[in-house]
Amino acid sequence: MPWRTTGGLRIRSPIQAYLEALHARCVELRDGEVATYIPELGKADPEWFGICLATTDGRLYEVGDTRAPFTIQSISKAITYGLALEDRGSDAVLAKIGVEPSGDAFNSISLAPDTGCPLNPMINAGAIATTSLVAGRSAEDKLARLMQVFSLYAGRALAIDDGVYRSEKETGHRNRAIGHMLRNFDVLSDSPDEALDLYFRQCSILVDCRDLAWIAATLANGGVNPATGQRAVRHERVESVLSVMTTCGMYDFAGEWVYAVGMPAKSGVGGGILAVLPGQLGIGVFSPRLDARGNSVRGVAACKELSHDLGLHFLRAPRSSRATIRGDWDLGQLRSRRLRSDSERAALERARSRVRLLSLQGDLSFAALESVVSRVVRASAEADVVALELSRVTHVDRFAVEACAGLVVDLAPLGKQLVLVGAREHGSFLRGLEESLTGTSHWGALRRFADLDTALEWCENRVLGEREAATASVTLAEHEMCAGLEPEQLALLGTALRPRRFAAGELILREGDPAEEIFLLMRGLVSVTVDLPNDRRQRLSTVSPGMVFGELTIVDRRGRTADVRADTEVECLVLEADDLDRLGRAHPALQIAILTNLLRNVHQTVARLGRQVTALAG
Repeated sequence: MPWRTTGGLRIRSPIQAYLEALHARCVELRDGEVATYIPELGKADPEWFGICLATTDGRLYEVGDTRAPFTIQSISKAITYGLALEDRGSDAVLAKIGVEPSGDAFNSISLAPDTGCPLNPMINAGAIATTSLVAGRSAEDKLARLMQVFSLYAGRALAIDDGVYRSEKETGHRNRAIGHMLRNFDVLSDSPDEALDLYFRQCSILVDCRDLAWIAATLANGGVNPATGQRAVRHERVESVLSVMTTCGMYDFAGEWVYAVGMPAKSGVGGGILAVLPGQLGIGVFSPRLDARGNSVRGVAACKELSHDLGLHFLRAPRSSRATIRGDWDLGQLRSRRLRSDSERAALERARSRVRLLSLQGDLSFAALESVVSRVVRASAEADVVALELSRVTHVDRFAVEACAGLVVDLAPLGKQLVLVGAREHGSFLRGLEESLTGTSHWGALRRFADLDTALEWCENRVLGEREAATASVTLAEHEMCAGLEPEQLALLGTALRPRRFAAGELILREGDPAEEIFLLMRGLVSVTVDLPNDRRQRLSTVSPGMVFGELTIVDRRGRTADVRADTEVECLVLEADDLDRLGRAHPALQIAILTNLLRNVHQTVARLGRQVTALAG
């Protein structure tokens, strides 16, 4: 879906924006002429021009005159060929029609010299032979079956343009000559009239640009229409159809087409071109102005640009890839390692949908990127921040710069932001994105973070509306370790506590040091870290005012298991282990209350880690 409404405004997909720019460039081409050898075709408006792109996930992007009706003409040959394979089987079809490119025009009389069989099903001779193989007890049965299959491909009921059909029939003398030659060589076993009539009718089926895209996407999807879920042709026949489209679908332009565009395709003199990228998408282009070979001038130009800009050539060196979106989470499923107070946790849970994180993997080719962009556009309807985690991405196609820049530009006026995480390995992508946005007012709508934990903490802070976490502070009565204490107990605990201050960056606890104190954080932030190989450091958690650190190891008095460092200026109240023991002996209820609060905090930490492990494993 190219648009998503958010608060009365529309977020435009960058893919839609790209197609609109492509349409604007190609619409300026005015070479070529509308076909007139079939009189009815000459009535087409030469300025019509539409582009559609349909994905195998069932999304459609369109621009221009995509609803203008026109007749399918020779594009029908590919569909009917698949139908003949279904009805007769490969051996029977190959006995009548070859699969070799002719290198000739679509209406050439190209027959094998030894057998008289048409060289391939994409030229008129082969197409007429193909229609004779459609199964049915009568001409009406054959037509009904053909129309049913064409409609399955398009995802809607199609009809025939009677005016074009009559015009084709009245002027189709060359095709009649081809039909009689086929009968002469026993390629047609009966009078050619029935096969010719069905051929004229199939060429006269009315479609629009959207239909072409869905037909192409159905072939790309192994024979199943992505929009309706209905099968139009068996999976094993799609390979044969696409093979012949690749070598013969563009007639004497086939070699240049494969070189420049690199997708199985079929054109028609009505102005349509259908192109297929197997497993990914289908393209439909319509513009009636034709070149000398009978192909749409604008259609060919648009397909060349699409292939180049989006990296669609099917002979690109393949790279291994997996499903692109590895995970899709909100703040209810994934949080940073910064420990939060009860009120903050509750606030984040209420606002969980305001942040969405998409973890990506594999290659960001166009088809994969389209899926990601579509998910971002949908997510932005609710989320204020959409983060893309790229550490497992192996390759980023050049269109990613345009796509991400387009998202940033459309999100910025809505006060929303795109966040990129772990993209340092994709320097050319980041440089291109920076160049696209530098000097614009939208640069602030893009944030970059080296690691996921830091990004998540920033997202949480944005949701909570924190302005200056370093200045936040709590009183002893507000501290989580004092929850439920009576005033007398709070006063007793206060006499045992000693104030301590630490400068920003100061090491408070060192891994391996004796565990002799519990720290109640009253103001500022501290982070718990461990050292990793190659001089790297991993944050385990960040502690906020109102929380405790250093409490776990003091229970069994073993050495500290991690470093604790002040992120900001820090104020703490410190409870020494010996003082906790003395309080316990004199006031056991107070010690029990303190330990109960500490145990509750440990339980919440373990539960949080469990949820995150489950989310990341999924």
